[in-house]
Amino acid sequence: MFDTIVLATDGSDSAERAVTLALDLAGRFDADVYACYVRDETADTDDGTDALAAVTDRDSSVTTVTREGDPAAEICAYAEEIAADLVVTGTRGRGGANGTLLGSVAEAVVGQSPVPVLTARLLEEDADVDVPVPNGGS
Repeated sequence: MFDTIVLATDGSDSAERAVTLALDLAGRFDADVYACYVRDETADTDDGTDALAAVTDRDSSVTTVTREGDPAAEICAYAEEIAADLVVTGTRGRGGANGTLLGSVAEAVVGQSPVPVLTARLLEEDADVDVPVPNGGS
């Protein structure tokens, strides 16, 4: 079902849940994961080293990439470039929780992505993640 998954990460708590979901899905479907950190050209952000290291510390087979520009546009372009089957992203990043369901980047990715997007909402209790398989698949 999924061969190539793009994991958008910024090192936030919400992105950490997305990491868990992406790695679990990759394990279930024997998919390759490509972690993408986008350095926002309009904000004072770091180079993504820590955010990407947090992913590869959990699974060293993940391919990582850092891009620069508009985060949503770069995530979507990268997904298209590598012919991804799915993009996984947190619902709110380091910009903070402003009470909305989706953060502005996640919302833009959902609207612009050439492939399906799975958004990972950070749960209040930060419980263990159990990924439901669509249509009761195995």
